[in-house]
Amino acid sequence: MGRWGPSRAASREWPVAAENGFKQALTRGDTLHGLWLALADAYSAEVCAGAGFDWLVVDGEHAPNDLRSILAQLQALAAYPSAPVVRLPVGDPVLIKQMLDIGARTLLIPMVESAAQAREMVAATRYPPQGSRGVASALVRASAFSRDTDYLQHANGGICLLVQVESAAALGELDSIAAVEGVDGVFVGPADLAASLGHLGHPAHPDVQAAIRDAAGRIRAAGKAAGILATDDATARRYLDWGYTFVAVGVDVLLLTRASTELLARFRD
Repeated sequence: MGRWGPSRAASREWPVAAENGFKQALTRGDTLHGLWLALADAYSAEVCAGAGFDWLVVDGEHAPNDLRSILAQLQALAAYPSAPVVRLPVGDPVLIKQMLDIGARTLLIPMVESAAQAREMVAATRYPPQGSRGVASALVRASAFSRDTDYLQHANGGICLLVQVESAAALGELDSIAAVEGVDGVFVGPADLAASLGHLGHPAHPDVQAAIRDAAGRIRAAGKAAGILATDDATARRYLDWGYTFVAVGVDVLLLTRASTELLARFRD
């Protein structure tokens, strides 16, 4: 039994459980520690999955990922209890359809700046009549290639949609974005937010940090989970104290960069 439900590997019975355990944990308000995967490689993703993080972001926006490399990482992560979260490069309904078909159940959509855009993303993740997702369930990994005969009936309920708020314009619309039915969590992007607020490269600027703290309260007031990325321990703990409940506490690229640099420095020094 994995954290998010019965392992597919442990049973040959279908259908897959309709529930999305990560989504349920967000709804409960559980504190969930994540890791950002930007190396765009299934082998390194599996290494990180073995650490036991609650969730892992497969980054399709800034990492050199494509549909097949994301598929390979989802396949590698399937044997582990960590919940995979796929970040798309853009909130495009065609890309959303492809990610759902290859088995992604939790999506992170960047640069959402209005309630109308958030509603469009919700619709793109749902089959009709609740949404507009194209139907080809017999062909795809999401339905275990048609072995999950009830997939169409439970697919909509198993989707977890996270939207990123990362600009001054988005902050102005945050309350209405967070209120959209079908949005399960709102994720604040510190780097882009800092740039939008006039502090490019300085997410620790007091104005940016004040905006991040205020956003956490507004998201939670709407009854939604608040998420964010931090790249050092102190910042991650501060965000947790402010009410962010799903926090990515590191990035695989930075872990490798720091460890390799420090290793060499110890010998050259």
